[in-house]
Amino acid sequence: MNPMTAKGSFDTAGWDAKPPYDDRDGVTLGLVTMTKTFHGDLTGTSVVTLMVATTPVESSRSYVALERIEGTLDGRSGSFVVQHSAVSDKGEQSLRVSVVPDSATGELRGLRGEMTIVIGPDGGHSYTFDYRL
Repeated sequence: MNPMTAKGSFDTAGWDAKPPYDDRDGVTLGLVTMTKTFHGDLTGTSVVTLMVATTPVESSRSYVALERIEGTLDGRSGSFVVQHSAVSDKGEQSLRVSVVPDSATGELRGLRGEMTIVIGPDGGHSYTFDYRL
């Protein structure tokens, strides 16, 4: 299980925000679904389900999400689930995206890893995926 790195970009679509299920004192909790299409060393599609918390301070919010990615990673096909945990504290951001252990199928069975996501100045999304297989 040598460490490997996959890089590329992804597009997002279908941001479907449901009405907040909890809204008190300016703090809302809501559900959002969206899709992604990956390009580069990882090609495929995913569906993301996010639970989002927003606050009266525009630059403070968080989300947790589960995302099932189906496609091909460096020539191996299958699917896997990643878990997101993101916080923006008055603009200071942290994001962790990690593979859910034993969630991978097909030729990706046994996959472990962490993904870094960068949003460029032009709004484009790119990823770096450090993984073991």
